[in-house]
This record gives sequence, structure tokens and C-alpha cells, in this order.
Amino acid sequence: MKKTIFSNLFNEVTLFFIVCSFTLTLIVWIIQAVNFIDIISEDGHNVATYFSYAFLNIPKIYSKLLLLSFFLSVYYILGIYEDKNQLIIFWINGISKKEFLNKLIYLSIIFAFFSMLLSFFLVPYTQDKARSFIRNSNLDFFPSLIKPKKFIDTVENLTIFIDEKDENSMKKILIKDSSLAGGSQLIISKAGKILGTEDAKFLSLNNGIIINYGQNKKLTSFNFEKSNFNLNKYKTKTTITPKIQETNSKTIIQCLKNLNFNLNKETVINKLNCQKSFLKNLIQEIYKRTILPLYIPITCIIACLIVLKSSNNEKFKNFKIKVFLLGIFVIVFSQISINTISINTQIGIMTLCAPFILLLILYLLFLKKAKKSN
Repeated sequence: MKKTIFSNLFNEVTLFFIVCSFTLTLIVWIIQAVNFIDIISEDGHNVATYFSYAFLNIPKIYSKLLLLSFFLSVYYILGIYEDKNQLIIFWINGISKKEFLNKLIYLSIIFAFFSMLLSFFLVPYTQDKARSFIRNSNLDFFPSLIKPKKFIDTVENLTIFIDEKDENSMKKILIKDSSLAGGSQLIISKAGKILGTEDAKFLSLNNGIIINYGQNKKLTSFNFEKSNFNLNKYKTKTTITPKIQETNSKTIIQCLKNLNFNLNKETVINKLNCQKSFLKNLIQEIYKRTILPLYIPITCIIACLIVLKSSNNEKFKNFKIKVFLLGIFVIVFSQISINTISINTQIGIMTLCAPFILLLILYLLFLKKAKKSN
């Protein structure tokens, strides 16, 4: 009988968690997807890159909302059980409040482990894939990127200005190319068109002048009637170097080991630049992936505080609100702790110990209150 009762409770919590987590993720994803439109369109990447980039950010959003979703799920389901007096079923079947809490803690540990798997493997993988779509995509809609009477410097090492534009045709064009080693090139043209295929685009220029500024600071120039300017070699200013959250856990641990042995030594491991200034970011990322999931059992205990008071009690509503606010406070604190972990050694140790101390204090507090309420 006990097994059936807990099975029903776990199923309801899990079902609500699935609905809650996916709903919150969808809302946040839609909001962020609007920002992704600005990033991608202004940087000149294609529509396929936008959708791929936006879709691959879902695991990251989902992972961040997992703690909140689990707390809301346990809090909501236990609140319903208390309001409908369904918790009596547990007590009349000989289930103590300590046993009740322990069973839910077991469930929370499963979710914490799931969160850790997401943070350790799936999120870094999908984030790296999302970045790779930007790294590997071509600037295949320059026509929409270039606007008349406006300096466009979105593209790395390239500034373009045009006076008039009609679809792909342009007039009075100015191009500054800073990609040349030790120098730059200025192109002024009366007219031009963007031609070529999706994979090989170039700007066909007519009647203009090319001015070269060389390494020796010497100016050279020549006129042309027709010249093609290759557009495929240019990249946008979107960050294409690996970010710490996109790096797999094995590489981060290797980097951290190297820095522990020699802080002054700079090494590159799987494109990740391991140097002393990067140590703070490494510690924060390891903390996020390993320690932060421990706040799931903590918020589970907080949500379980609801069962300590009966819904018939006049103070139950106020108590329920206090439990909710305490849970939200702990969730906010967990996010703040990501920054405090790397301030200095003393604060770092305190931050590291905080979830374990909180877990113990809340567990003992629950048992003490449970004895009084029996």
C-alpha cells in the first residue's frame, strides 16, 4: 500500500514538473529567440543558422529553470494534497513525516542527478554546436545586411557605406578592408552589385579607385573600370572563440589541473585558453555543474515544510506563503553563489559548504517540527 501511495505522489510531482519546466522553458525561449533574431540578422547569418542556434539553446534554458520547476512542482502538489486532506492517507497507513520527507528527498536526488547530467554533458555539447553554426555559416544575405546612408561595421575587418541601394544594385560605394596584414585597403566605386551563389558571393564594382595603405605606411592607388570584391572570406563580429559554458567538462577539469600545478603557465586545451586570469571562470563553471544541483534536495525539504501544518489551521495560508518565499530566496541565493564562489578562498569555502550546511539544518529542523506536530 505504501508503495502505491508514494508512486501516485511521485507520478503527480513528475507530471507537473514536466508541464511546468517545459512551459517556463518555452516562455523564456520565445523571449530569447527575439533577441537571437537581432543577433543573427544584424550579423548577416542565414535563417537556417538562426533556427539552429535558437533551438540548440533550449537545453541551456531548461537546465537553468530545472531547480525552480522542481520546487514549484513539489510545493504545488503538496499544497493540493493538504487542501484536499489527502495527506491523511499517508498518516493512517503508518507513514511518519520523517519517512515521507526521506522518500521525497530520494526523488529530489534523482532530479539533482538529472540536472548534473544536463550540466556536465548535454548543455556544453549543444552550446558548442550552436556556436559552430555561427562559426561555419557564410554571410549569405549581404543584401539585407547593407543599408543605404549607413556605415555597416558588423562584419569583422570590413566597413561598408553606400549612398543608394535598389535590391542588389548600389551606387556610390565606399569599402574599407582592414584584413590585410600590416595594412588596409580603401575602395571607392560609383556603382556595384552583389553577385554569385549562396556559397560564393562577391561584390562586382564599376568605375572606381583602390587605395592601399601598406606596412611601410606608403600609399598606392590605381583606378579600375571593373573589379570583384570577394565577400566569403569575412566573418561577423559574433564571438566565434569557445566560451567556458560551451566547453566539455573533461577539458575544464584538465585546464583546472594545469593551472593548479603552474598558475603562470599558459596552455591551450581543445581550443580553451588556460591561463591564470581564466581561473575564476573555471571555478564558477565547475561549481555550476557539480554543486548547484544540490539545491534541488534543499528546495524539496523547504516545500515539504507545508505538511507540518494542517490546512484547517488559521495560520496555514500565511505559513504556506512563508514557505514559498523561503524557497524562492534559496533559489536566488543559489544563483548569487555562482559569483561568490570565486571571490576569495574564505568566501569560496563558505559558498562551497553552504548547500551541505543548509541541507543538514533544514532536515534537522523538519524532524524537530515533525515531532512537535505529531
